[in-house]
Amino acid sequence: MNISYDHGTDIMMLELSKTKINHAEQAGQIIIHFSKSNKPVLLEILDASDFMASFLKSSLRAKKEMLQPV
Repeated sequence: MNISYDHGTDIMMLELSKTKINHAEQAGQIIIHFSKSNKPVLLEILDASDFMASFLKSSLRAKKEMLQPV
């Protein structure tokens, strides 16, 4: 897996495979590029800084809730 980030466009890319891309689908802030056999090849995360901040905040909140006594 190769991860890259373009600060100018605020896009993070996660290359999952070197397979040739056939098509892509967008779901919110994420664009998933697929091979001809419909296997994910590349993930693009748009507005990556906002996405990661939200992800980390949610993860920390979940961890805090798990650690609280019942």
